[in-house]
Amino acid sequence: MRFAKKRADVRKINEFDIQIATLSNKVHTYDFVLDNAFFALFDQTLVNGGQLQAHVILDKTDLLLQFEFKITGSVNVTCDRSLDEFDYPVEIDELLLVRYGAVETELDDNVWQILPGTQSINIAQHLFDYVGLAIPIKKLHPRFYEVDEDPDAENILIYSSNGNAADSEDGSDDDEAGDPRWDVLKKLK
Repeated sequence: MRFAKKRADVRKINEFDIQIATLSNKVHTYDFVLDNAFFALFDQTLVNGGQLQAHVILDKTDLLLQFEFKITGSVNVTCDRSLDEFDYPVEIDELLLVRYGAVETELDDNVWQILPGTQSINIAQHLFDYVGLAIPIKKLHPRFYEVDEDPDAENILIYSSNGNAADSEDGSDDDEAGDPRWDVLKKLK
């Protein structure tokens, strides 16, 4: 997913530029806020919004740039089962290595090659991708998997693989009220 470049959005995207040409060879730190305006920059339906803090540590040497991303907060997503929106907590630690080479390309998931004369790197897409990868494929509202910790409270059954829930509640055995065709198959044992 690439970000959409609109005139108003160009200034917001430029906030994520790191001017690597002017940096000295040492460790540099950056802090970014990933909020609803950040997620609106991208043409996507994965995240409705969010409130995250991104702490980026850049270790620059002559041959390599090492970015360490630490992102914490929550994103607002839509439940796949109920279509309710909910906040999903996110905690991310990722490492991106950037080396200099003849061609600008992505060599691996966490290794990127840039040209030696590159003046700045925009990390907005990397931040968005890391957040997107932290969200599970199937997004379920917390009410579908939370169990009440109170032992006296009645737990709600979320999923049952039994064919008829009424039979299991009244205590009747499945073998007694079964389909007669199954009885024939049971005799084959």
